[in-house]
Amino acid sequence: MSMAHLLESGLIVDGSGGPSWVGDVLLLDGRIALIGENLAQRLPAGVSLGDVKRLDCTDKVIAPGFIDVHTHDDAFVLREPQCLPKVSQGVTTVVVGNCGISLAPLVVDEPEPPLNLLGQQDTFRYPSFEAYGRAVEQIRPAVNVAALVGHTTLRFAAMPQLDRAATVDEVERMAGLLDEALSFGAFGLSSGLFYEPANAAPSEEVLALARVVARHGGVYTSHLRDEMAAILEAMVEASDTALEAGVPLVISHHKCAGPANWGRSLQTLAFVDALSQRQPIALDAYPYLAGSTVLREDLVDGIIDVLVTWSTPHPQMSGRMLADIAEEWRVDLQEACRRLQPGGACYFQMQEDDVERILSHRLTMVGSDGLPHDSHPHPRLWGAFPRVLAHHWRERGNFSLETAVHKMTGLSAGQFRLAQRGLLKAGFHADVVVFDPQRVQDTATYDKPVSPARGIEKVFVNGVLTYQEGHARIEQRAGHMLRRRGSSTT
Repeated sequence: MSMAHLLESGLIVDGSGGPSWVGDVLLLDGRIALIGENLAQRLPAGVSLGDVKRLDCTDKVIAPGFIDVHTHDDAFVLREPQCLPKVSQGVTTVVVGNCGISLAPLVVDEPEPPLNLLGQQDTFRYPSFEAYGRAVEQIRPAVNVAALVGHTTLRFAAMPQLDRAATVDEVERMAGLLDEALSFGAFGLSSGLFYEPANAAPSEEVLALARVVARHGGVYTSHLRDEMAAILEAMVEASDTALEAGVPLVISHHKCAGPANWGRSLQTLAFVDALSQRQPIALDAYPYLAGSTVLREDLVDGIIDVLVTWSTPHPQMSGRMLADIAEEWRVDLQEACRRLQPGGACYFQMQEDDVERILSHRLTMVGSDGLPHDSHPHPRLWGAFPRVLAHHWRERGNFSLETAVHKMTGLSAGQFRLAQRGLLKAGFHADVVVFDPQRVQDTATYDKPVSPARGIEKVFVNGVLTYQEGHARIEQRAGHMLRRRGSSTT
């Protein structure tokens, strides 16, 4: 028998959104064996106190490990399998392949934007989803990995030029690659119609692929075609595609971007409520006012602040404001943006009211959308989940502790169909976080973004103690490549 852990006298917030209560949780052989009171006196047959490591969790919260539903960690889990930015904030599972960008199935030497959000040279080396999945399983990262297949990646794999709609044969080629990936255990399809390599794709092209997802019981996530003036039209496109295909929809990193759009979350969330009456739908969001993606001139409007996160031709400019660089170079913002490309940036394009309203919505999950390959990353990479707890629950009181945890665990596992995860429930996989509710705090900032959170005391992945606060290392890696229930390799 492997080492068992008995977490005693903690506030159990089980991920369901229901009331919390004080009790014990027994972790045994990678599973949650028992939940209750005074478990030391009633251990399962064959288990003695000598077999158990007892941890006093008085005044601490015991919760399911957090599920980061929106990441670009596809290559990161292979290159840096310690995954310290994630585990240190209580994350035990990451959903990769978002925004239409997945590492597989594609082999290219020099990835073009936005593929380069996943890394640059020597990154795209997996001609099939199965090859990627086996690489993850072999390296055994510190977190579990659930993967989506990117529509943009499929376009690169199937089309010689991307400035047009796919032909019938090209759609069939993409559908075949997607079918293979779903058979191996991918959780669904993501799209990023906002980005140029997918922008020419009509709704019919995405619909054909979403129908493949429906056959496998997967999910469709969408980085909308527009998050600014035409956001409602883009939401109609995504929701109609999902409805016609018969798949659940997740709207990625929902936001109302740009000053002209501020306040429109009142409209967009009312529309989500209406849509939820006719189809399965959910949102993800991160708790910050800035977004982060590749450097694009159309996002530099002269109104919002822009922080450069990386630049290939001018790496020394990462961490600096675009306006300061432009002034130093004596050029306008657009020219400075062009000179820095390829590169990335944080765009301070949201307002607090919208962020709070979206995060508080009953269908919103938490996703960091962190970019681990940026030389000066957005602070959400290290701080998104503790920030939800510290700022939006404890300081602002936007929702209860139980709701906050639900948005990061049970709601997420349910929407993405992650079997036996996301809840503290006997028989479920033992992904568990212990945190101090009064001390938990994000410490990553835009100036100093690489900084672990405070108050995340212990993190278990599949029953293995993986992270302890104050230890700048991962104790033991125990993550798995997760596969959708019903896939041929489940």
